[in-house]
Amino acid sequence: MFNENPIFEFRGPWGVPVQIGPSLLFLILVFVSFDGGAEALYYSAIYFGILIGSIFLHEFGHAWGCLVQGVPVRRVMIFGGGGFCERARSTTAYQDELIVAMGPIVNLVLWAGASLAMPYATGDLAWVLAVTARLNLFLALFNLIPVMPLDGGKLFHLLMLRLLPSRAATLVAGAVGLLFAVLWIPLMYFAWTQMGFVLLFFPPVMIHWRMLTQQTI
Repeated sequence: MFNENPIFEFRGPWGVPVQIGPSLLFLILVFVSFDGGAEALYYSAIYFGILIGSIFLHEFGHAWGCLVQGVPVRRVMIFGGGGFCERARSTTAYQDELIVAMGPIVNLVLWAGASLAMPYATGDLAWVLAVTARLNLFLALFNLIPVMPLDGGKLFHLLMLRLLPSRAATLVAGAVGLLFAVLWIPLMYFAWTQMGFVLLFFPPVMIHWRMLTQQTI
């Protein structure tokens, strides 16, 4: 689990503790433009707010997937690399399928809702909806990349566990994740040039190497 001492904590939906990591402050500096005057700062701040709000709802999709199955949630952390939902106890692979899938599902729902509302909006509201749709589609697709610890890596491993023996499933998931870890820098360069943002996240190569070599994860 990502280790970062929180700088702020509050109670979110269903009483789940929400912690804010200090690396989020650095992400603000990356996103919020202080050049171009008050108007540029205004739009940059809204853009950043939509991004963090989308990540927040993504993580509470995971939290809902836990709570609806009777799994307590210890905390939700939001930091410069995105966020995570920490469970208070272990879960089964069957429970994990819903828990993990709910994050991208929330982003796809936000993308669809914003896209459907866009034709009826004008001015700044139309811009907000367009940004919301674009960011949430990217977050859904980003999180479905089959690399640990993203949702896509977990879902791919869970799928392999349904199709293959445990050791073989872990080996295949590790090999695929290692390939995407190598390709990560060009993928994030594409995200920055095409979408205008990037999260402070890099896939841990050693996790995939241990999966591939059948070491203890």
